[in-house]
Amino acid sequence: MTEEYHLRKSIATRFGFGEGLVKARHKNQNIIALGSDITASVGMNIFKESYPESFYSLGIAEQNAVGVAAGLALSGMIPVFSTYAVFSSMRALDQIRISLCYNNLHAIIGGAHSGISVGPDGATHQALEDIAVMRALPNMSVLSPCDYTQTKLLTQMAVENHTGPLYIRYGREPMPDFSSPSQTLHIGKAQKFVEGSDISIIATGHLVWESILAAEKLSKKGISAEVINIHTIKPIDKEAIIETANKTGFVITAEEHQITGGLGSAVAEVLSKFLPTKMDFVGMNNQFGESGQPTELMKKYGMSSEAIVEKCIKILNL
Repeated sequence: MTEEYHLRKSIATRFGFGEGLVKARHKNQNIIALGSDITASVGMNIFKESYPESFYSLGIAEQNAVGVAAGLALSGMIPVFSTYAVFSSMRALDQIRISLCYNNLHAIIGGAHSGISVGPDGATHQALEDIAVMRALPNMSVLSPCDYTQTKLLTQMAVENHTGPLYIRYGREPMPDFSSPSQTLHIGKAQKFVEGSDISIIATGHLVWESILAAEKLSKKGISAEVINIHTIKPIDKEAIIETANKTGFVITAEEHQITGGLGSAVAEVLSKFLPTKMDFVGMNNQFGESGQPTELMKKYGMSSEAIVEKCIKILNL
């Protein structure tokens, strides 16, 4: 099934996280949100203002926050902890691995300011390794929504319908909001946004929209590109990947993350086992970012629609 999409506006995915959390709290009073002194920056101010009695700021103490989340989960609550993705996924890694994953506890970890589109904050705050780190952990699920609407919906689903630890990454800057509020959405199931026959563009996060733009540009060149949105990195939708690769015979992955260990690696793992396919990767190529405007950085480091088009033409030998 091909999902409908329509560009409405630009809005940061962090607001989708906060609003999704509020909607989930409407239904379940057991949700406790934990902040790390940057409440508004990660979108949790929306929850704090709606349910102040269920929000606790623990200060800049990420490892402690994960320990508190584990204790809450063992007590029957549903903890949600969020900070910048570089801190939530890596500074607190030991506690996530042992306290949450080893015990397979239902806790939601929000990774805000993910990708290079954080912009002026620079390399120290641009999470480009978080997918690789989180998807390596046993029992951990990893989500990477494509826009504000999908972040809101997936956050609700993560809280209401999921079991075990879950990491969801989202961004800081306003990005195109294009997915349908009534979309068919399931954790672990990919979406097809554009039907194509010549090449498959498998994307995640902010680069899904760039992939849709790339498909439009390729169409003008007589190339039919299929665009698949992998909003769930783990568990990954093997069937959707195999189906599109079998259909087109060529695959490009696109992500706002290091190529090593991220979506590209996950897709390559599937195809190398079940359907060896000629493929290439769009993403950060083994380097750190820098300070700059988000759109400028995306272009400089090859994470734009133009870069995707270039990779598609190259792999097709046109």
